[in-house]
Amino acid sequence: MDIGTSILRALRRMCCASLLMGPSWLTAQTDGVGLVVLGNVQDGGYPHIGCERPDCRNLFLRPATPHHVVSLGVVDRDMGRQFLFEATPDLTRQAFLLSQEAGGHDGMPDGIFLTHAHLGHYSGLGFLGREAMGAKDVPVFAMPRLRDFLETNGPWQQLVTLNNIDLNGLRANQTEVLGPKLRTTPFLVPHRDEFSETVGYHIQGPNKSALFIPDIDKWSVWDQDINAAIDSVDFAFLDGTFFDAEELGGHRDMSEIPHPFVMESLAKFAVLSPENRDKIYFIHLNHTNALLNPDSRAVEIVKEAGHHVARQGDRFEL
Repeated sequence: MDIGTSILRALRRMCCASLLMGPSWLTAQTDGVGLVVLGNVQDGGYPHIGCERPDCRNLFLRPATPHHVVSLGVVDRDMGRQFLFEATPDLTRQAFLLSQEAGGHDGMPDGIFLTHAHLGHYSGLGFLGREAMGAKDVPVFAMPRLRDFLETNGPWQQLVTLNNIDLNGLRANQTEVLGPKLRTTPFLVPHRDEFSETVGYHIQGPNKSALFIPDIDKWSVWDQDINAAIDSVDFAFLDGTFFDAEELGGHRDMSEIPHPFVMESLAKFAVLSPENRDKIYFIHLNHTNALLNPDSRAVEIVKEAGHHVARQGDRFEL
């Protein structure tokens, strides 16, 4: 192979990697503990099935930077370990991007932490099975009801019986030690728990910590104070599924899919100090949510309130 061909192939690889993550995907760090946003979209993805708006049509016909379903990656570079929060329908790309973030980590994540049994949060486990990777003992962490669901319902139980995944039990408010400088703690949140309970995660690095709550019904029905929880961490990735109550235009009964509207959250978080407001990143955005458009008035409103919108490829040092 001549040198020109080698350079061309290298450029193509660089191009493809940048398209996967978009312009915010920067050169990886080489040490410490870091967190990366691997997706910020609600379970149904974007473009969304059945969506006929011009933006969806453009993405269907001329796909550009992918918009992956909500997921966080955490890398302990000193220990050479990587962890994935959520197993989404975009697991294939997200696992690759996480390995790149870990400096070319060889193989699957050293642990996958699940929040609950809704489409966008666990269905990616299927890619570890016989039909795809045929993985061997990938550690998957789940709460009791979710663990039971995976062990007793197909096709997920086959992942267990074939040892594609190694199910590890979690308990609410019990910390999992992932390394000398990294730990995570699940906590229960109210959500539509048809098949499993729902949790958020507190992720603690050596210097900073993060809150991850991609799904919750309403802040008012949680038995914890979200403002106090925000005060206790450095970064808070919070449910921003719908911007306001009018977003679906009456096409769906919003009471059947309760989430804190971003406008409700802005009002609730208005009492926080500027420092605490700056910690908040809205994530898990529905395909109808104007926050997906960086140039929208909705994004300006969030910024004026002192908050942020989580974008794929955003990085944070813990």
